[in-house]
Amino acid sequence: MSTITNDLFYSRLPVNEIPLTDLLTEEHLFFKVPANWHVIITDVKKSTEAVANGLYETVNLVATGSIVAVLNIVYKENLTVPFFFGGDGATFIVPPSVLKPAMQALAIHQENTQSNFKLHLRVGTVPVETIYANEQDLVISKLKTSEIFSIPVVLGNGLSYAEKIIKGESYQPEPFPPHDEELDLSGMQCRWDKIKPPQNYDEVVSLLVIARAGVKQTIVFKKVMDHVDSIYGAPHSRTPISISRLKLNGTLKKIGMEMRTRLGGFKPWYLFKTWFTTFLGTLYFRTKQGKGYLVRLVDMSDTLVIDGKINTVISGTLQQREQLVTALNKLEEAGEILFGIYVSQESVMSCYVRNMNDGHVHFVDGGDGGYTRAAGVLKMKIRQKQS
Repeated sequence: MSTITNDLFYSRLPVNEIPLTDLLTEEHLFFKVPANWHVIITDVKKSTEAVANGLYETVNLVATGSIVAVLNIVYKENLTVPFFFGGDGATFIVPPSVLKPAMQALAIHQENTQSNFKLHLRVGTVPVETIYANEQDLVISKLKTSEIFSIPVVLGNGLSYAEKIIKGESYQPEPFPPHDEELDLSGMQCRWDKIKPPQNYDEVVSLLVIARAGVKQTIVFKKVMDHVDSIYGAPHSRTPISISRLKLNGTLKKIGMEMRTRLGGFKPWYLFKTWFTTFLGTLYFRTKQGKGYLVRLVDMSDTLVIDGKINTVISGTLQQREQLVTALNKLEEAGEILFGIYVSQESVMSCYVRNMNDGHVHFVDGGDGGYTRAAGVLKMKIRQKQS
């Protein structure tokens, strides 16, 4: 296989237009990630503590910044790569051609995060061939989730294995010193206010699920998603993002946080320009074109992540959540899964907007650091099982 073909591995994967629960049963629709590719993981250290101190929007923004930093490099090479938003960090699987510039960009983002927010962004990389050498699986497919949006679906424990390596005390990251070029975080936006659940719903649930050791991932993931579908309905009916609840937040504090993340410091011109364009945005979204953008925004909101575990943010009622927890408890008691859940009254969204047509994606987390708090519950259960 040529280098060019290898670089285009993910770009050329077919997009499956079937329900996720059907895709999980079709193993022939998943493909092994090339061994010469690399996993990159970013993660805010002590994110649970930061979230507890009210910094969940900052943590989300730092995670979003790491995605934008890598994707801006990837898109310049006319490539697409799988990436996964995790609330307090992100995961990528990239070809060797973009590994070095991506890691150099993340090194700058890491420095900016430390200097501006006093948060340490862990950045590490593991070759896919190392994952395979340690008998871990890493297969991937593409799933169409709306008319204009598709997501990567990863099965196997390869990404969680890479995460354990990078978070291990003995991990020594390969040095990728920052280059002289400016960090390109163009397109990153953080201007939406906290988003209340859609009408007739009263809460937002952040859910993480892993398969227990020795249990087939595809079988238990299908069981979990069958429960979610039967209790909450189809994906479009459980999304926490609705047009009627969207409200721009143009406060100087909000814009200032975006500014320091994107530019690494205080730039008065950026503050004024962004405040003014945010003000104009309230008028733009009343136009036909602006209303069309909002429809696409809902369609392109990243509320489901399958990266060897299930990560999803859904909205619904107390009664629905109680039904879901009952079903998940039964699976957990049967030794099939472990799960973490966190309930909030809103969701938060950060955005990557390359253009106002189809070049945008919106990263959704539960309020108060939903993914991070759900992960804390899951980690506690894992420790209890290990002890």
